[in-house]
Amino acid sequence: MSAERFEKKETIDLRKKYIGPSCKIFFSHDPIKIVGAKGQYMYDEKGQHYLDCINNVAHVGHCHPDVVKAGAQQMELLNTNSRFLHDNLVLYAQRLQATLPDKLAVCYFVNSGSEANDLALRLARQYTGHKDIITLENAYHGHVSSLIDISPYKFHQLSDTEQNQFVHVASSPDVYRGKHRADHPDPASAYADEVKDIINKAHKKGGKIAAFIAESLQSCGGQVIPPVGYFQQVAQHVREAGGVFIADEVQVGFGRVGSHFWAFQLQGEDFVPDIVTMGKPIGNGHPMSCVVTTKEVAEAFMSSGMEYFNTFGGNPVSCAIGLAVLDVIEKEDLQGNALRVGQYLTSLLEKQKEKHLLIGDIRGRGLFVGVELVRDRLKLTPATAEAQEVIYRLKEQHILLSADGPHRNVLKFKPPMCFTTEDAELVVEKIDVILTELEEALDLKLNNTLAVENESNKRKLLTDENGHSGVLHSKGSRQGSPQQTKQSKRLRT
Repeated sequence: MSAERFEKKETIDLRKKYIGPSCKIFFSHDPIKIVGAKGQYMYDEKGQHYLDCINNVAHVGHCHPDVVKAGAQQMELLNTNSRFLHDNLVLYAQRLQATLPDKLAVCYFVNSGSEANDLALRLARQYTGHKDIITLENAYHGHVSSLIDISPYKFHQLSDTEQNQFVHVASSPDVYRGKHRADHPDPASAYADEVKDIINKAHKKGGKIAAFIAESLQSCGGQVIPPVGYFQQVAQHVREAGGVFIADEVQVGFGRVGSHFWAFQLQGEDFVPDIVTMGKPIGNGHPMSCVVTTKEVAEAFMSSGMEYFNTFGGNPVSCAIGLAVLDVIEKEDLQGNALRVGQYLTSLLEKQKEKHLLIGDIRGRGLFVGVELVRDRLKLTPATAEAQEVIYRLKEQHILLSADGPHRNVLKFKPPMCFTTEDAELVVEKIDVILTELEEALDLKLNNTLAVENESNKRKLLTDENGHSGVLHSKGSRQGSPQQTKQSKRLRT
């Protein structure tokens, strides 16, 4: 399995020397050197396997033999650009379109989710003749300049940068922590009305809306599931203003939600976006992506007089790999597996919520699940340090999980689609043990909710250079277990 060329320390030193310092690495105090992967497992240089609960790029499983074979065979024959005729391009476009509503009929192939979303903005602005974009709070749509502008998850980190005047930020449709929660009689309408207000304010200032863009389920924003009906109402408001609706499926498409192939379909059959973007899982780790839109939008883009060409987009190798991914999803019923295993995982986590006061909310669809940790279920005080402690402790037990959201307190499950019920049981069992130890250290009991507020006032956070935090106990608090002492000591280094 090992493909190691250097000792781990030398790899780290070379990375520091040659790779940009803003390119962060997981677990920076003790990074994992991965040299191989198969299915839902990754392997380090010593042959130790790690259960991968976070890799939604290796969609059908790491290094799936069918996908590897398809790419290698086509690479032996030909790889060139789409200005030459080749069957793979049209075969793949035909197969991909068959998974979508009829209205979404025209494909543009590119190489990454960022490229796809950047092109989607160009399509929207050319079609509408407008410039303003409405995005969601905590959204992330990519790393190129046009997308940093519409990604509050990123641009809010830039203290000296003003928000682009053509960008408007609507509240995240979060019914757990947001403005309008689960007890609201109609949160979908309440959140959609805010978008309508933003449109009206933009119009008063002379702005015109080109598009509303949203991930069908927010990922970096904390695994947020929009209330049903929200997208329909937003689309109505945006279209009445002359704009279009862009659904970003880069993180959550290709059957991950289980009940549907595309996450936007969770809103109902009466909702169809004007533009859909795809990435990450589309090539199972091979760099490819796609924008699918209507004939009307595509014709307007052509009318600009500018040819659109992408050197690598839609090349024969990428399309062969894309076809193989679709074949594997169907052959191995991975969409069905996402539904079954996702429901089982969610049920296991719901039982943990009954047991652990630190768990505030369980939410998700299929194999896209979030566990929000809080120190106080009434105040929803984010348990950021505790979430990071869970991540580090799981890593020590060879399980890879991540935390995200605006407070970095949401444990994110988005594993390869071959994830099993046994995998779910293992992870939840480990989380149970870790939360039990944390709650004992915090004197946090289900029958002692006062301890939550008292202890949260005492405790401090220590954040390392990667944004990960450790649980540090104040002078008067209980001493943790040897494991916890070791963890706190490690995070100080």
